[in-house]
Amino acid sequence: MGQTLVTGANRGIGLELCKQLKARGAVVIAVCRKASPELEALGVRVESGVDVSDAGSVKELAQRLSGVSLDLLINNAGILRGENLAALDFDGIAEQYEVNAMGPLRVTAALAPLLSKDAKVAIITSRMGSMADNGSGGYYGYRMSKAAVNAAGVSLARDMKARGVAVALLHPGMVATEMTGKNGIPADESVRGLLARIDALTLETSGKFFHAGTGEELPW
Repeated sequence: MGQTLVTGANRGIGLELCKQLKARGAVVIAVCRKASPELEALGVRVESGVDVSDAGSVKELAQRLSGVSLDLLINNAGILRGENLAALDFDGIAEQYEVNAMGPLRVTAALAPLLSKDAKVAIITSRMGSMADNGSGGYYGYRMSKAAVNAAGVSLARDMKARGVAVALLHPGMVATEMTGKNGIPADESVRGLLARIDALTLETSGKFFHAGTGEELPW
């Protein structure tokens, strides 16, 4: 997979992505707000102090990476808040939108000049961003932010096709991380599915929304 950059790399899915990518021989650049001991122990290049919700921070990251050629960019950083209609936190909703929707767009736009010909971009989204699949309501900020990043991903796929860059929108499954209260499938299982979908990504499937584990195309 050549040179790969992963955001939100200090724990959970991001940490496991770095681990499995390194095992596959990729040169990994792990981006996070604060490095964890587990990430430091991997022996990959760590770029900490990066907040994907802050334009200046993302611009500084691009400057740090000057001269780097990326073959794969994985936008994984994300946050989840559990608001419902009876207890809406609009600041929390806006925060989720900044991280989950604007963050991947900021990072991809800033690092686009570093993407090699025929590079791939993966956005770790969620089927909770699917309006057709919403049967339970709630989680306003998370659902809205993931629907928004899906829209951004489709536009990125269209805009980057001429450069040979393909974009995947990937639902990782319900994964047992701190974000989900340790409920769900193991992170290593989820990441194996994510990497399989990235391997299979082509310009013909660019801009589509897939379940990482099953390969099923998900409804918007």
